[in-house]
Amino acid sequence: MEYPSLDKPKAGAIRFNTDSSQLEIYDGNQWTGILATSPELHTGGTRGLGAGGNTGSDIDVIEYWNISSTGNAIDFGNLTAGREYIGNGQASSRSRGLFMGGREPSYVDTIEFVTIASTGDAADFGNLTDGGHYAMVGSNSIRAIAIGRYDGSDVVNVIDYVTIASTGNAKDFGDSPDAISDGAAGASPTRMLAFAGNAPSKVNAIQYVTISTLGNSADFGDLTNDIRSQLCGSSNAVRACTYGGHNGSSRVDHIEFVTIATLGDSQDFGNLTAGRRNGNGTSSSTRGVMSGGYEDPSTVDTMEYIQFASTGNAVDFGNLTGAKYANTGAASNGHGGL
Repeated sequence: MEYPSLDKPKAGAIRFNTDSSQLEIYDGNQWTGILATSPELHTGGTRGLGAGGNTGSDIDVIEYWNISSTGNAIDFGNLTAGREYIGNGQASSRSRGLFMGGREPSYVDTIEFVTIASTGDAADFGNLTDGGHYAMVGSNSIRAIAIGRYDGSDVVNVIDYVTIASTGNAKDFGDSPDAISDGAAGASPTRMLAFAGNAPSKVNAIQYVTISTLGNSADFGDLTNDIRSQLCGSSNAVRACTYGGHNGSSRVDHIEFVTIATLGDSQDFGNLTAGRRNGNGTSSSTRGVMSGGYEDPSTVDTMEYIQFASTGNAVDFGNLTGAKYANTGAASNGHGGL
């Protein structure tokens, strides 16, 4: 029997992607992940990663934790340089985690990657279309997307993407209606959401893109609490949550959520144990974890978590390897986009 060429599949062809451990269907343009009946293919991983940050100067630390249990973070390896305000969100497949952009203290276009299941130093992946920090990043198992960023002189409205399995430079995806940075992100297998941020003043808008389709982002709704920036977020396939941030006068402890498949404003979920900004968010299919950040009057090593299925306040998870803020680089092998 003659099989169709993998280089030129027919629309409707199905394959198993060993990089993402997921069944995929070809739509005539690209491969897109689909749910499988075997639970092993889509129950998700449990490892969360955090990268970079500031402890008084930029640091190159990468650390990890097991999201399915509680406990302290463990050393994973190092970035190629000290870096803060890496793209905020989870740009990762089940096997690879990407860290996109940041400040060293110059604004860089660097993209680096790690293999999530092992430990070790990050390696070069490619470059963004423009240098900058605090993009809002998210992914499904195939594509990672970076929305906006601050390039050192202006907040910009660019949207970049990369194919996670293939190293190389980012390509243009589309544009955000407004120049934006310093917001949070979450994703399902089909949609990526970007929450609030600086545009260049603080906003409460939520925008989204369809990950498989190039184009501009569109309006999703609004955060219902403070207009703010410097928040973080994470998601499972159904809900995306945002944690903390700064409203222009103080750090806030709000946790809010949206149902990713349904356009609309956010709803109240609960509260962090304290007002906090500039941390990172990781997630599994059941839990969201916020790590690090800045409280009044100092940086913290605090880690807290929530259960996506049940609204309520965050509870103690453990501690990072050291207190830090601007540790916005994050990845996991079980977040909502997978």
